[in-house]
Amino acid sequence: MKKLIKKSIIFPLLATMLIFSCKDLSELNENPNGVGPESVNPNLVMPTVLTEVAKSYVNLGYQDIAGVVQHTQKDAWSSGHNDYDWSNQSWNGYYDILRNNDLFYNRSVELNFEFHQGVSLVMKSFVFGLITDLWGDAPYTNALKGEAGAVGDILPAFDGQDKIYAGIIADLEKANTLLSKPKAEYEGIVDNVDVYYGGDPTKWRKMANSLLLRYYMRLSVKQPDIAKAGIEKIVGNAAQYPIITTNSEDATMGFPGNSDADAWPANAVFDASGSNYRRIKMCATLVEKLQTLKDPRLGIWANKVEVPLVVDATQPAGTDKIVDGKRILSPEKVKNTLYDTDPEYVGLPPSFSALPSAYNLNPTPGQTSFNPHASFLNNIYKAAKGPLLRARLISAAEVHFILAEAALKGWAAGVAKDHYEAGIKASMDTWTVGSSYTAYIATPGVVFDKTIKQVLEQKWIASWTAATEAWFDFRRTGFPELKAGPAAKREVLPVRFYYMQDELQINKANAESAVSKLEITSYSQADKGNSAWSKQWLIQGTAKPW
Repeated sequence: MKKLIKKSIIFPLLATMLIFSCKDLSELNENPNGVGPESVNPNLVMPTVLTEVAKSYVNLGYQDIAGVVQHTQKDAWSSGHNDYDWSNQSWNGYYDILRNNDLFYNRSVELNFEFHQGVSLVMKSFVFGLITDLWGDAPYTNALKGEAGAVGDILPAFDGQDKIYAGIIADLEKANTLLSKPKAEYEGIVDNVDVYYGGDPTKWRKMANSLLLRYYMRLSVKQPDIAKAGIEKIVGNAAQYPIITTNSEDATMGFPGNSDADAWPANAVFDASGSNYRRIKMCATLVEKLQTLKDPRLGIWANKVEVPLVVDATQPAGTDKIVDGKRILSPEKVKNTLYDTDPEYVGLPPSFSALPSAYNLNPTPGQTSFNPHASFLNNIYKAAKGPLLRARLISAAEVHFILAEAALKGWAAGVAKDHYEAGIKASMDTWTVGSSYTAYIATPGVVFDKTIKQVLEQKWIASWTAATEAWFDFRRTGFPELKAGPAAKREVLPVRFYYMQDELQINKANAESAVSKLEITSYSQADKGNSAWSKQWLIQGTAKPW
């Protein structure tokens, strides 16, 4: 229900009716099968908002942003994913969601549905948070007012990031209050239209306050006093500000898998060729970190290579044969080729070539590649649905890592070690390997070393399939210490999306003003202000991430 009303007038029909009908002309715009915005029940709009937000978020964190933070790489159609070859990135889909959410909120106010108002404010905060995190300054105060007709509403000014974050925090505070009553005291709750929490206001309240922690930490370098006070207030008032602490409270959404529109992205069910699944490979950066730490999550996320490579100096020149399921090669066969002989898991190096499908001596490079010498994602990611195939908006793992970082900054946020270990435990439980936690937490490199770097690296691992937050953490802190590959569009990772050309042309004065506030860096190059390598307010003056 992206658009609840469609108004269409066919001019020849209108002319005919003007001649032959004496009915009120306002009736021409009435759809007898539609529901008008003035009378729609909020429960009809709510599932559209929730599902569209969740799908948008998982499409970011499982697709191109997973490439940026080097969770995955693609071996075909790869330039955007691997190399950050971006341009003209549209935020229209996010504002479409916000328009529906605005209707959801307004009708909830009219009906005095306080639960729905709280949910709507949480979703508004989440989506505007994504917009400003991805692009920078953006229409906020005057956004969603186009129907009012004023020029300032149709062509809205861009608000600064500081103002947008302040508005997000205020809305989440309001949501915390609206969602503070027992369920029985609310009107209008229909459990099954709430695809996240089944109509549970307590869990929605915890999501609101957990998002407050996220956005306060986002401001921790630029506005440290505000961030510190906000996080300490939440941690110090658990009854007034309950937060997500267990996996059962995570904000997630499963997929029905009935059609491509409601299925896990890049599945091999509705994409019968399996090409989209086949192109996505684990990135060597993540694979090697997980192997170093003996992390059991690797086996949940990736398959072992079908045919390991063995380069054997004892073999005669020209050897290239399959023996016992392994490909045996003599040294001159590989020459200066980049290759990996790990017998179990092989990831694609980040942005290493314009032809990534050729990696590891793949015998079938090209768009239809099937590389037996690199790790495919686990077979669960071929499915249209499944218990682990969920959009994950915010989790107990993320909350614990936020609090661990806050504690290491010296803020009153609890014990850093306890939160660090709880974050790891929550992630391992999510991915069904919690039984390995005790051994894992004692592994060299995992044993708590009291550094923010280690906390952010574990948070990066835990953000698998929700990699967008890892990008924002990297941008803010420089951790994990990710390096761009040789084929990348720039020598460093990007820090924002491009404003789209439609906005620059149609809302020219306001868009150009926003671009002028971006900090041009030595990596902005020909894109100048509107570059993925120009710094938004949040990281200007911080020397982060580069």
